[in-house]
Amino acid sequence: MLRSGHGDGARQVVVFDAADLEAESTFWAGMFGGHVFRDDRFHCVIDASGEWHVGVQLAPNHVPPDWPDGAPQQVHVDLHVEDPRAAHEAAIGLGARLLQAGDFDAAEGHQVYVDPAGHPFCIGWGHPSRAAVAAFVADRLSSEPGQQHA
Repeated sequence: MLRSGHGDGARQVVVFDAADLEAESTFWAGMFGGHVFRDDRFHCVIDASGEWHVGVQLAPNHVPPDWPDGAPQQVHVDLHVEDPRAAHEAAIGLGARLLQAGDFDAAEGHQVYVDPAGHPFCIGWGHPSRAAVAAFVADRLSSEPGQQHA
């Protein structure tokens, strides 16, 4: 079982294929307010706190997915933010393209974009709230070992 605590050696990294390493890694570094550690065939995107969460690997024949129902089907990233307007402006400024708009004035919602290499991602707000996530985690951690959860 992988854990994500500090010092246990495990980490979660999402890796995107891209024909243009520089454009893709620069985009994600901008979204996370970080920087890029570059190699010839792989870039590591390091966030503002120094953590590595995104990788970009060279794939010269990369074909972006045809969202929402085309092929090839691939993973997408959800970025949950406090200020969706600011996140939208940052994404567009970094080269994202909006595919599906949401209502920024709604209590919760999301918008769908593609990054420079064509990978779909969402910017979401209001769901789930930090309080709801904290309550869910607290409930799961307080359960008896071996107990199954729905």
